[in-house]
Amino acid sequence: MIEFQWPLVFYFLPLPLLLRWLLPRANTASDAALRVPYLNDFELGTAQNKRAGTRFFALFIYILAWSCLLTAAARPQWTGDAIELPVSGRDLMLAIDLSESMQQSFTYNFRSITKLDATKAVAGSFIDNRIGDRIGLILFGEQAYVQAPLTFDRATVKTLLQEAVTGLAGQATAIGDAIGLAVKRLENTVSDDRVLILLTDGVSNAGEISPERAAELAARKHLKIHTIGIGPRGSRDLNETTLRDVAKITGGTYFRAHNVEELQQIYQIIDKLEPVVRDSRSYRPTWALFYWPLAAALALAALLGSLRQRGWA
Repeated sequence: MIEFQWPLVFYFLPLPLLLRWLLPRANTASDAALRVPYLNDFELGTAQNKRAGTRFFALFIYILAWSCLLTAAARPQWTGDAIELPVSGRDLMLAIDLSESMQQSFTYNFRSITKLDATKAVAGSFIDNRIGDRIGLILFGEQAYVQAPLTFDRATVKTLLQEAVTGLAGQATAIGDAIGLAVKRLENTVSDDRVLILLTDGVSNAGEISPERAAELAARKHLKIHTIGIGPRGSRDLNETTLRDVAKITGGTYFRAHNVEELQQIYQIIDKLEPVVRDSRSYRPTWALFYWPLAAALALAALLGSLRQRGWA
């Protein structure tokens, strides 16, 4: 819709009429010093009628030009629909294990599904719900790398997660390096709420730094780490002690997912532990329109100048 920043300007609309009424009329010289009585009365009346019509037209242009000028001075603007702004929530990183063991199968709804596919489905739904948070994605195996930097674009992070494949980062598991990379990415962020959710199904057997040492660095940077161990019951490949220690050092929580249902419940619990900030902000885009009535006023002023040159105004 159209709004005016300075609508009080329209109070000046009757100003020309007020000045015409208050100020004394200017003396105008007569066109002829001698009136000739034998001129054709009908021709004189016709000329006067034409002149009166022209002056009425000029008066209309004066009023229209003054109205356009005031409209421009009132600063009209077009205000668009409200656009939601991303709110300032948490800086949240997901670290997902891509070692070869993540290709092993779970049973879900009477069908077989790999641990990585289950993680993609559950973590993808978790990402959808984190409205207002900046989310990043770290993938790790023998090495750790940032697949998606912190961003409000949840759809892109989810897409990049869905494109991940096992073995992409090597066969081993470098949990400490994944934590260290998250610390590096999060240490200079503005948000005071920094969270890392680390999911793995193996033992840390690679990397430059141990998980415990990386967790100590994270604690000094006020980074909370929630760890998730994923694997069926009886799995001996998972080092739960290390994952518990990492979570404890940073003030986070360790979770164990034996199946897809438990993994879903874990992400729901984390949603409650780290609630999303729901306060939203919005703004309405505006476009200035004052130049249109201003251009019209200038065009009308030029027309009035032309009329005055011809003696019609």
